[in-house]
Amino acid sequence: MRLLVRAPKLLPVLSLALASPLAAEPALPDEAAVAGALSDHPAVAAARERLAAARSSAEARAVGTHEVTVSGSYYRRNVDLEGTFNEFDTQLTRAIRLPGKARLDREIGVHQVDAAENMAEDVRHQAALLLAGYWWDWLGAAAEAEVDRQAVTNYEQALAAVTRRVELGDAPQLEADQARAALGAARTKAEESSGRVNLAQARLEAQFPSLPLPAKAPTIPPPEIQESALTGYRDLVISNSHEIAMAEAEARRAEAYAERLRLDRVADPSIGIRLFSERDGDEQGAGLVFSMPLGGRHRSALADEAGSAATAALAEERLARFDIAETANADMAEARFRLSAWERARESVAAQMDVLVKLRRGNELGEIGLADLLLGERMVHDAFSAEVQARTEAQRAITKLRIDAHELWLRD
Repeated sequence: MRLLVRAPKLLPVLSLALASPLAAEPALPDEAAVAGALSDHPAVAAARERLAAARSSAEARAVGTHEVTVSGSYYRRNVDLEGTFNEFDTQLTRAIRLPGKARLDREIGVHQVDAAENMAEDVRHQAALLLAGYWWDWLGAAAEAEVDRQAVTNYEQALAAVTRRVELGDAPQLEADQARAALGAARTKAEESSGRVNLAQARLEAQFPSLPLPAKAPTIPPPEIQESALTGYRDLVISNSHEIAMAEAEARRAEAYAERLRLDRVADPSIGIRLFSERDGDEQGAGLVFSMPLGGRHRSALADEAGSAATAALAEERLARFDIAETANADMAEARFRLSAWERARESVAAQMDVLVKLRRGNELGEIGLADLLLGERMVHDAFSAEVQARTEAQRAITKLRIDAHELWLRD
């Protein structure tokens, strides 16, 4: 009499893996909850404050640093044979921006705020990618842990069956030892996968404590996306990129700043009025005062520095376009091959299950030994694990593509 090991109770997982693709959101958290979690993230909060700082800086630049300066003096003068006299003078001066400088200061502020706004949006984008990464780590680990727990159940049933046969004298002790060893390996793997679930959840909760998590990780549905959608998302990654917009704004700001320093080679003059009283008021007067720094090599060097920085900013703008084009193409390519890999993994599960059915039948007829059957069980287990991993990575790739395209969580 040969041992008949029951088929793994992974069939519900298999039916899910082989089901028709779903069109709904793939087990993602509630969008309103995500919006709140992203807004609460410290990186996003810091970016908001940097934006507020940029707006204040732009306002200050538009107003200018040219303020009224008040100066004065008082002294007592002693003249031989004439006596002592109280004398004073006071002066009010203000620097005046030369034509063109105020316009450039306002333009610099506009580009500065534009760059800060896009930087803030990009920080939110990066926070969304971080959340998505931790989310799929958690769901993927939970799905693998479920497969491993079911494998432990299967091996426990197998061990119980072969132990009973050993007690009845229908099987050698070696077969029980083999089943026990297989169960031990399965339990080890189950403990590791359970630990990865806790680790992934701890990381998610640490980074996004305000995101409410369900008591149990949602099941990962089969991934699905149309080829036309892949291409469309790829184009949106480029057209909606805040990194490109930020680099453009920074390049425009650098150009305006370089032009501002070029004009600043001619320093702004200061004009004002002076009032004075001498000899206890016997002599009084008023007049205009004028002063102007004579710019030298220092101002020219600063203008040259700003010109080089503006040229560098233009190169960085081109680099940003290269980087985003790379990201868009890589996102599309990864989504494609992850979907293909999942299809192959799903086919592998079906093929391994077919093999296991034959192994079970052969074991029942006494033509297949326990070692071969346990090997078949392990290969089915590995196939299910590979399918879960491939399904997780496919969903992760699709989510990243949608976030980079600003179609998911960043539409506002």
